[in-house]
Amino acid sequence: MPLFPLLKRKNSTMPNADYKNITARCFINAPWYDLKNRYLELFLHHGMQPEIGLEGLCLYEESPHEFRRVATVLNEADLSCTLHAPFFDLAPGALDPEILRVSRSKLKKAAELIQVFKPESMVCHLGFEENKQGYKRKEWLDIALNTWIELEKVAAANGCLLMLENTYETSPDIHETLLSQLNPATSGFCMDTGHLMSFAKTSWKNWLPRLSPWLGQLHLHDNNGESDEHLGLGLGSFNFKELFQFLNAAALHPLITLEPHSEKDLWHSLEYLKSTRLLDIL
Repeated sequence: MPLFPLLKRKNSTMPNADYKNITARCFINAPWYDLKNRYLELFLHHGMQPEIGLEGLCLYEESPHEFRRVATVLNEADLSCTLHAPFFDLAPGALDPEILRVSRSKLKKAAELIQVFKPESMVCHLGFEENKQGYKRKEWLDIALNTWIELEKVAAANGCLLMLENTYETSPDIHETLLSQLNPATSGFCMDTGHLMSFAKTSWKNWLPRLSPWLGQLHLHDNNGESDEHLGLGLGSFNFKELFQFLNAAALHPLITLEPHSEKDLWHSLEYLKSTRLLDIL
């Protein structure tokens, strides 16, 4: 496989525009194996800062040397990064002690890479669903809080922020309860715009007034409220301009991660930010 597959591919959708003034101000999702095997040169060429996804088996199968090698490449290119902890099959607030042990073990393995990559943040999913854990809310919260306290300690010791992202939660209640018991200097809220529409079915206006004190990161992608499509910005129905105007008025300056799930949606998102100049609002 060529080192620069997207640039060398005959029918690549890569535009000629220079987006480095935008990519220097945000992160772009990059699952570990995709970054390592396909996109690393592309990220370097465009000055794109990855949010490295640690989903799947990479935490078990990958050589520590490979993690260190890619971290060195990013560092030498003066590119920062964030980490996205695994979440599939994990239950950070599990009432079953064996499931909890395995969940915490995998999250701990992800947190060990903070020392390697020196990320600005590590994003985690709470794993709370009202229809599943709602009837055991207090028990779940007590267990989950201890999970995040331990991860917060690891992150804080390495100058990294712990960010708790909304996924299937339908209100800000759980995030507010947990974050109010964590250290606001080292833990915060990562608001995912696509998840609000596709899963919570609510507006960010129902979340940010309550969670603004903890807002530390945004995951930006679009959809039309039916499914979690991870479309390019402006291709769905989310009003990004209104959100950024609110952030400006509230003097909020969160980290920003773009989460397209295709090359086409990546370039569209960058072009959208370039044409709308939304980043200049912050």
